[in-house]
Amino acid sequence: MKRKILYIIDNITFGGGERGFAQIINNINKDKFEIYAACLHSGLFVDRIKDKANIIPLDLTNQLNLFNIFKIIKIIRDNNIDIVHSQGSRADFYSRIASRLTRHNNLPAVVCTVQMPPEGFDVGIIKKVIYVGIDRLTERFVDRFTVVSKALEKCLIEIHKIPINRVKLINNGIETGEYEYNNEAAEKIRAELGIEKDTVLIGTIGRLVWQKGLEYFIDAVDILSQKFTDLNQNVKFLVVGEGPMRKNLEIRVKNLGLTNRVIFAGFRKDIKEILCALDLLVMASVLEGQPMILLEGMAVGKAIVATDIEGINETVVNGVSGLLAPPKNPKLLADTIISLVKDENKRRQMGINARRIVEEKFDFSKIVRQYEYLYDQSL
Repeated sequence: MKRKILYIIDNITFGGGERGFAQIINNINKDKFEIYAACLHSGLFVDRIKDKANIIPLDLTNQLNLFNIFKIIKIIRDNNIDIVHSQGSRADFYSRIASRLTRHNNLPAVVCTVQMPPEGFDVGIIKKVIYVGIDRLTERFVDRFTVVSKALEKCLIEIHKIPINRVKLINNGIETGEYEYNNEAAEKIRAELGIEKDTVLIGTIGRLVWQKGLEYFIDAVDILSQKFTDLNQNVKFLVVGEGPMRKNLEIRVKNLGLTNRVIFAGFRKDIKEILCALDLLVMASVLEGQPMILLEGMAVGKAIVATDIEGINETVVNGVSGLLAPPKNPKLLADTIISLVKDENKRRQMGINARRIVEEKFDFSKIVRQYEYLYDQSL
């Protein structure tokens, strides 16, 4: 008899968390599990999973709507759900309460994936206190937490005081077969952006929020711009993504006189193709779980320059698949970037190493088996 799993997520955007959930849903053993997904009824997330799951419309975009608890209760009861797996603060809150109110004979089991604890949310102090308080109050209703990094595992066990047997480290993963380097795609993107063949294209991809350290990236670009002028090197910088910081970042770029160097591409669906077009992927984050974009970049064979913070340094092997620089330090970030720009052979070898590491450690065919085992243990 198949076990029924209900996935609940606030899929307003299609970031790393949404991509991770989509991968689980698409790759889990359908002979063992029947899949339901409660989420917004349209968007990239639904497009990815619509052939693999029973989609149940659920709008979690409002700040607080207690009727969502009753909607989830109805979904659980109508479909005899065995496991509820949520991700995101709103999805977690509603699903924990609803599952508790419908629980009978220890079912449904409750699994929550933590990509970022509420302490790290980019909200005002009052909202953060509310988010943290609600999270702490409802943590007791969760049977298993999954985390994507050792840093998050340590946070839940040592700070949140979650018993170690309720916390499971399962890294993010990549369907490596879908992330082969494609030269034709690379040339098409570079032509679209007006990037000449001999230009080194350095990119950063992600939500334009404070956690991503983009102001430090722009300051590093300012430092690099002068160095590349001195070296007579043709280099462009690409910023892909949307978010509340975009306007301020564009103003910063203009004030620094970098508009001829920096391209803001906005939100893009063709991330794989953009990664192929890059010569170097940079992430200047100050706070992360485990960034999916790094795995995606590594999978297409790109060398990485990133900050040496928890979550990133568990993914990028310094000196092997990329180089790590201290966070919040534009000077050292710039020095690290230029060392790879000037050494194409080293950059290429790191890209080869990055692809190998992803295949060995982060291929999703291995990751999904860990989730299946976790579900079995939760029942």
